[in-house]
Amino acid sequence: MRLLLILLVLALSAYAPAAFAQNAAEPPGFRVVNRAGGDATQLFAVRSPRGGQGDWGGNLLRPDRPLTEGGGFRVNPAADAGCRFDLRLVLADGREAVLRDQDICVNRNIDLANAGRPTAPAAARPLPVASPASRETPLAQPNQQARQVSTGTGFLIADERVMTNHHVIDGCNRVLLRTPSGHWLAASPPARMDAALDVALLNVPGLVGPALAFRTGPAVRRGEGVVAYGFPLAGLLSSDPKLTRGEVNGLRGIGDNPNQYQISAEVQPGNSGGPLVDMQGHIVGVVVSKLNAQAVSRRTGDIAQNVNFAVQGQAALAFARRAGVQPRVVESTGPERSTADVGEITHRSTVFIRCEK
Repeated sequence: MRLLLILLVLALSAYAPAAFAQNAAEPPGFRVVNRAGGDATQLFAVRSPRGGQGDWGGNLLRPDRPLTEGGGFRVNPAADAGCRFDLRLVLADGREAVLRDQDICVNRNIDLANAGRPTAPAAARPLPVASPASRETPLAQPNQQARQVSTGTGFLIADERVMTNHHVIDGCNRVLLRTPSGHWLAASPPARMDAALDVALLNVPGLVGPALAFRTGPAVRRGEGVVAYGFPLAGLLSSDPKLTRGEVNGLRGIGDNPNQYQISAEVQPGNSGGPLVDMQGHIVGVVVSKLNAQAVSRRTGDIAQNVNFAVQGQAALAFARRAGVQPRVVESTGPERSTADVGEITHRSTVFIRCEK
């Protein structure tokens, strides 16, 4: 009889759902807790950024088993699902609670709270992007009479904190930033700068949004895929940001600089200060320069092709911490994302910088 019961249990377990389950005895996943103020009839958990694109997949709750207020539901993703998830809880009265880009490898218990009425159909909701905190945030406008203007790129590493290159803002009388939502905001002096490293940290009152996370491991390797994101050749090319994919070619920069990487992702003037991210959308560097092909040609008689450099992410992270900012840090584990997905993640936090002199 005991043997018969064991065989029956094994037979039943073979028919358990492979991707998601509610049984606490299933392999460890993460737990979603309903703190939204009522019983929930629908729960969705999909890899980021699918939820922000309106693709929520199927409802994980059974029609006859709503998730009560304070109740928990265990989600066991497939082994290759990665760590970043978008979550959505729908209450019986139609209110919703949504969280995006949650690191379920770090946070195994996620509360879904602050439910409200959806402002638009799910399929029409845009990805969250860095933008003014409220209508009270003072907006700015470019000075069309500025004597001299230069441009660059920056990215959000914490609320109201934007990282860029020192040379992008050096000598500026006024620094303006255009957010992904299209608003102009003014940086508030003074900026924190490290001229030798060529990085700077801007204070931008009212700018909030998803901040890019710095990668803390594993160590970056030669040949690893990376994506550069920014605003090259402003005024000549279109005003929207550009994405280029390449590889880490060398673990030191020009002149054997230990604080830089050499990369093959193509960059142009205007890319300076932009994020260099790995194939999970985590910061591994800050784009800083390209080799002067004309100068090299005069010296060697040959034309250098696609030799570019970025400040190493760990050096930039250490600078941010010295400046009193504690950015989000993560390990890059799990499968790589597509280049398009990495671009979507990076776009939300990348800003155009206008330097007026």
